[in-house]
Amino acid sequence: MAPNISIPTGVLHEHDEEVVAKAIPPEVVKPSDRKLKLVWRNIIIFAYLHTVAVYGIYLMFACAKIATSIYAIILYQLGSLGVTAGAHRLWSHRSYKANVPLRIILTVFNTMAYENSVIEWSRDHRVHHKFSETDADPHNAKRGFFFSHVGWLLCRKHPDVKNKGKGIDMSDLYEDPILAFQDRYYMILMPIACFILPTLAPMYLWNETFVNAFCINIFRYILTLHATWLVNSAAHLYGHKPYDRYINPSENLTVSLLALGEGWHNYHHTFPWDYKTSELGKYSVNLSAAFIDFFANIGWAYDLKTVSQDMVKKRVLRTGDGTHEIWGWDDKDQPKEDYKDALITHRKS
Repeated sequence: MAPNISIPTGVLHEHDEEVVAKAIPPEVVKPSDRKLKLVWRNIIIFAYLHTVAVYGIYLMFACAKIATSIYAIILYQLGSLGVTAGAHRLWSHRSYKANVPLRIILTVFNTMAYENSVIEWSRDHRVHHKFSETDADPHNAKRGFFFSHVGWLLCRKHPDVKNKGKGIDMSDLYEDPILAFQDRYYMILMPIACFILPTLAPMYLWNETFVNAFCINIFRYILTLHATWLVNSAAHLYGHKPYDRYINPSENLTVSLLALGEGWHNYHHTFPWDYKTSELGKYSVNLSAAFIDFFANIGWAYDLKTVSQDMVKKRVLRTGDGTHEIWGWDDKDQPKEDYKDALITHRKS
C-alpha cells in the first residue's frame, strides 16, 4: 500500500494557548449589489432536462426494466467518482497522485458526469477556494441557497470570477496530455460518454425502449448534478463547524451520502489538501476515499496526503464551534474494552 503523507503540525500555525483562546474571525465580505444578467439558453435547457428527469423517475417505477434502473444508479456512482475522486481531490487539490490507467479511468468517469472538462472544473474550484464567499467565488453562498446551488449557472458570471480566474495557475493540468485531450475534444467526447452510449446500452443489451433508456439516463445525469450542487449550497449553509466556525462550509451528513463523501465541508475547507476530505474517513459516508484507498492498495494511487491528529486537535481548539468529539475519556468512539481495563484511582482532595 502506498504510504500516506502526514503534513507536519507546524505548517498550519504556531499558536500558544492564549492565541487559541482568542481566535479572531476573518472579515465578513458581503456580496455586491448588482443586477443579474440571465442566460435564457441555460434556463431553457435545465428546465427541459429537469422535466425529462421527473418523467424518468416515473418510468423507473411504471414500466422500465429493473436492469435499466440499476444501470442508471451504477452510472451515477461512476460519474460522481469522476468528479469527487478525479476533478476534485486528484486534480483541483492534488491531494494524491495517480498513474496513467487510473487517470484515464477517472477522466472517462468525469466525462460521463458532464460538469465541464476537468481543466475548466478545476479552475472554477481553485477560484472558489482561494476567494470563497466573495464576488470572485463562482457560486458564492452569501447570495443564498438557490444562487449557490444552480442560480450561478443561469446568469452571467460576476466580473471578479473571470478576472481572478485568469490569475489561477493551471499549468499543471494543461501539461497532463490526458486532460489536454479531454479539454480539446470535450464537446465530442461528452455527448458520447454522457448521453449516447448510456442510452444505447440498455436498448441493445436488454431490449429496453428508447424512451425509458433516454429519460432514465437524463434522471441519472440530473441527480449527479444536484449531488454536486448540494456541496456548493447546503454544505455551505447548513451543519456544524467543528474545525472552523468562522467560515461558511459545514459538516453535512446528507450531502456526504449523496455526493460520495464530499459533505464534510468544514473539514475540507480547513484542510483542502487531505485526500479524504474528512477526518474520520468512514467508507459508509465517504465512498470516494474508499475508491482512492483501493487503488492505493494496488499501487495505482500514491502519495496520499492527509493531516495529523495533532494538527486537527489544535485547529479544533483554536477555531472550532465546540461540536467536535472530545479526545480522551468518554469519547463516543472509545472502545468498550478501555472502560473495562482502565485503572482509576480515587484520591481524597
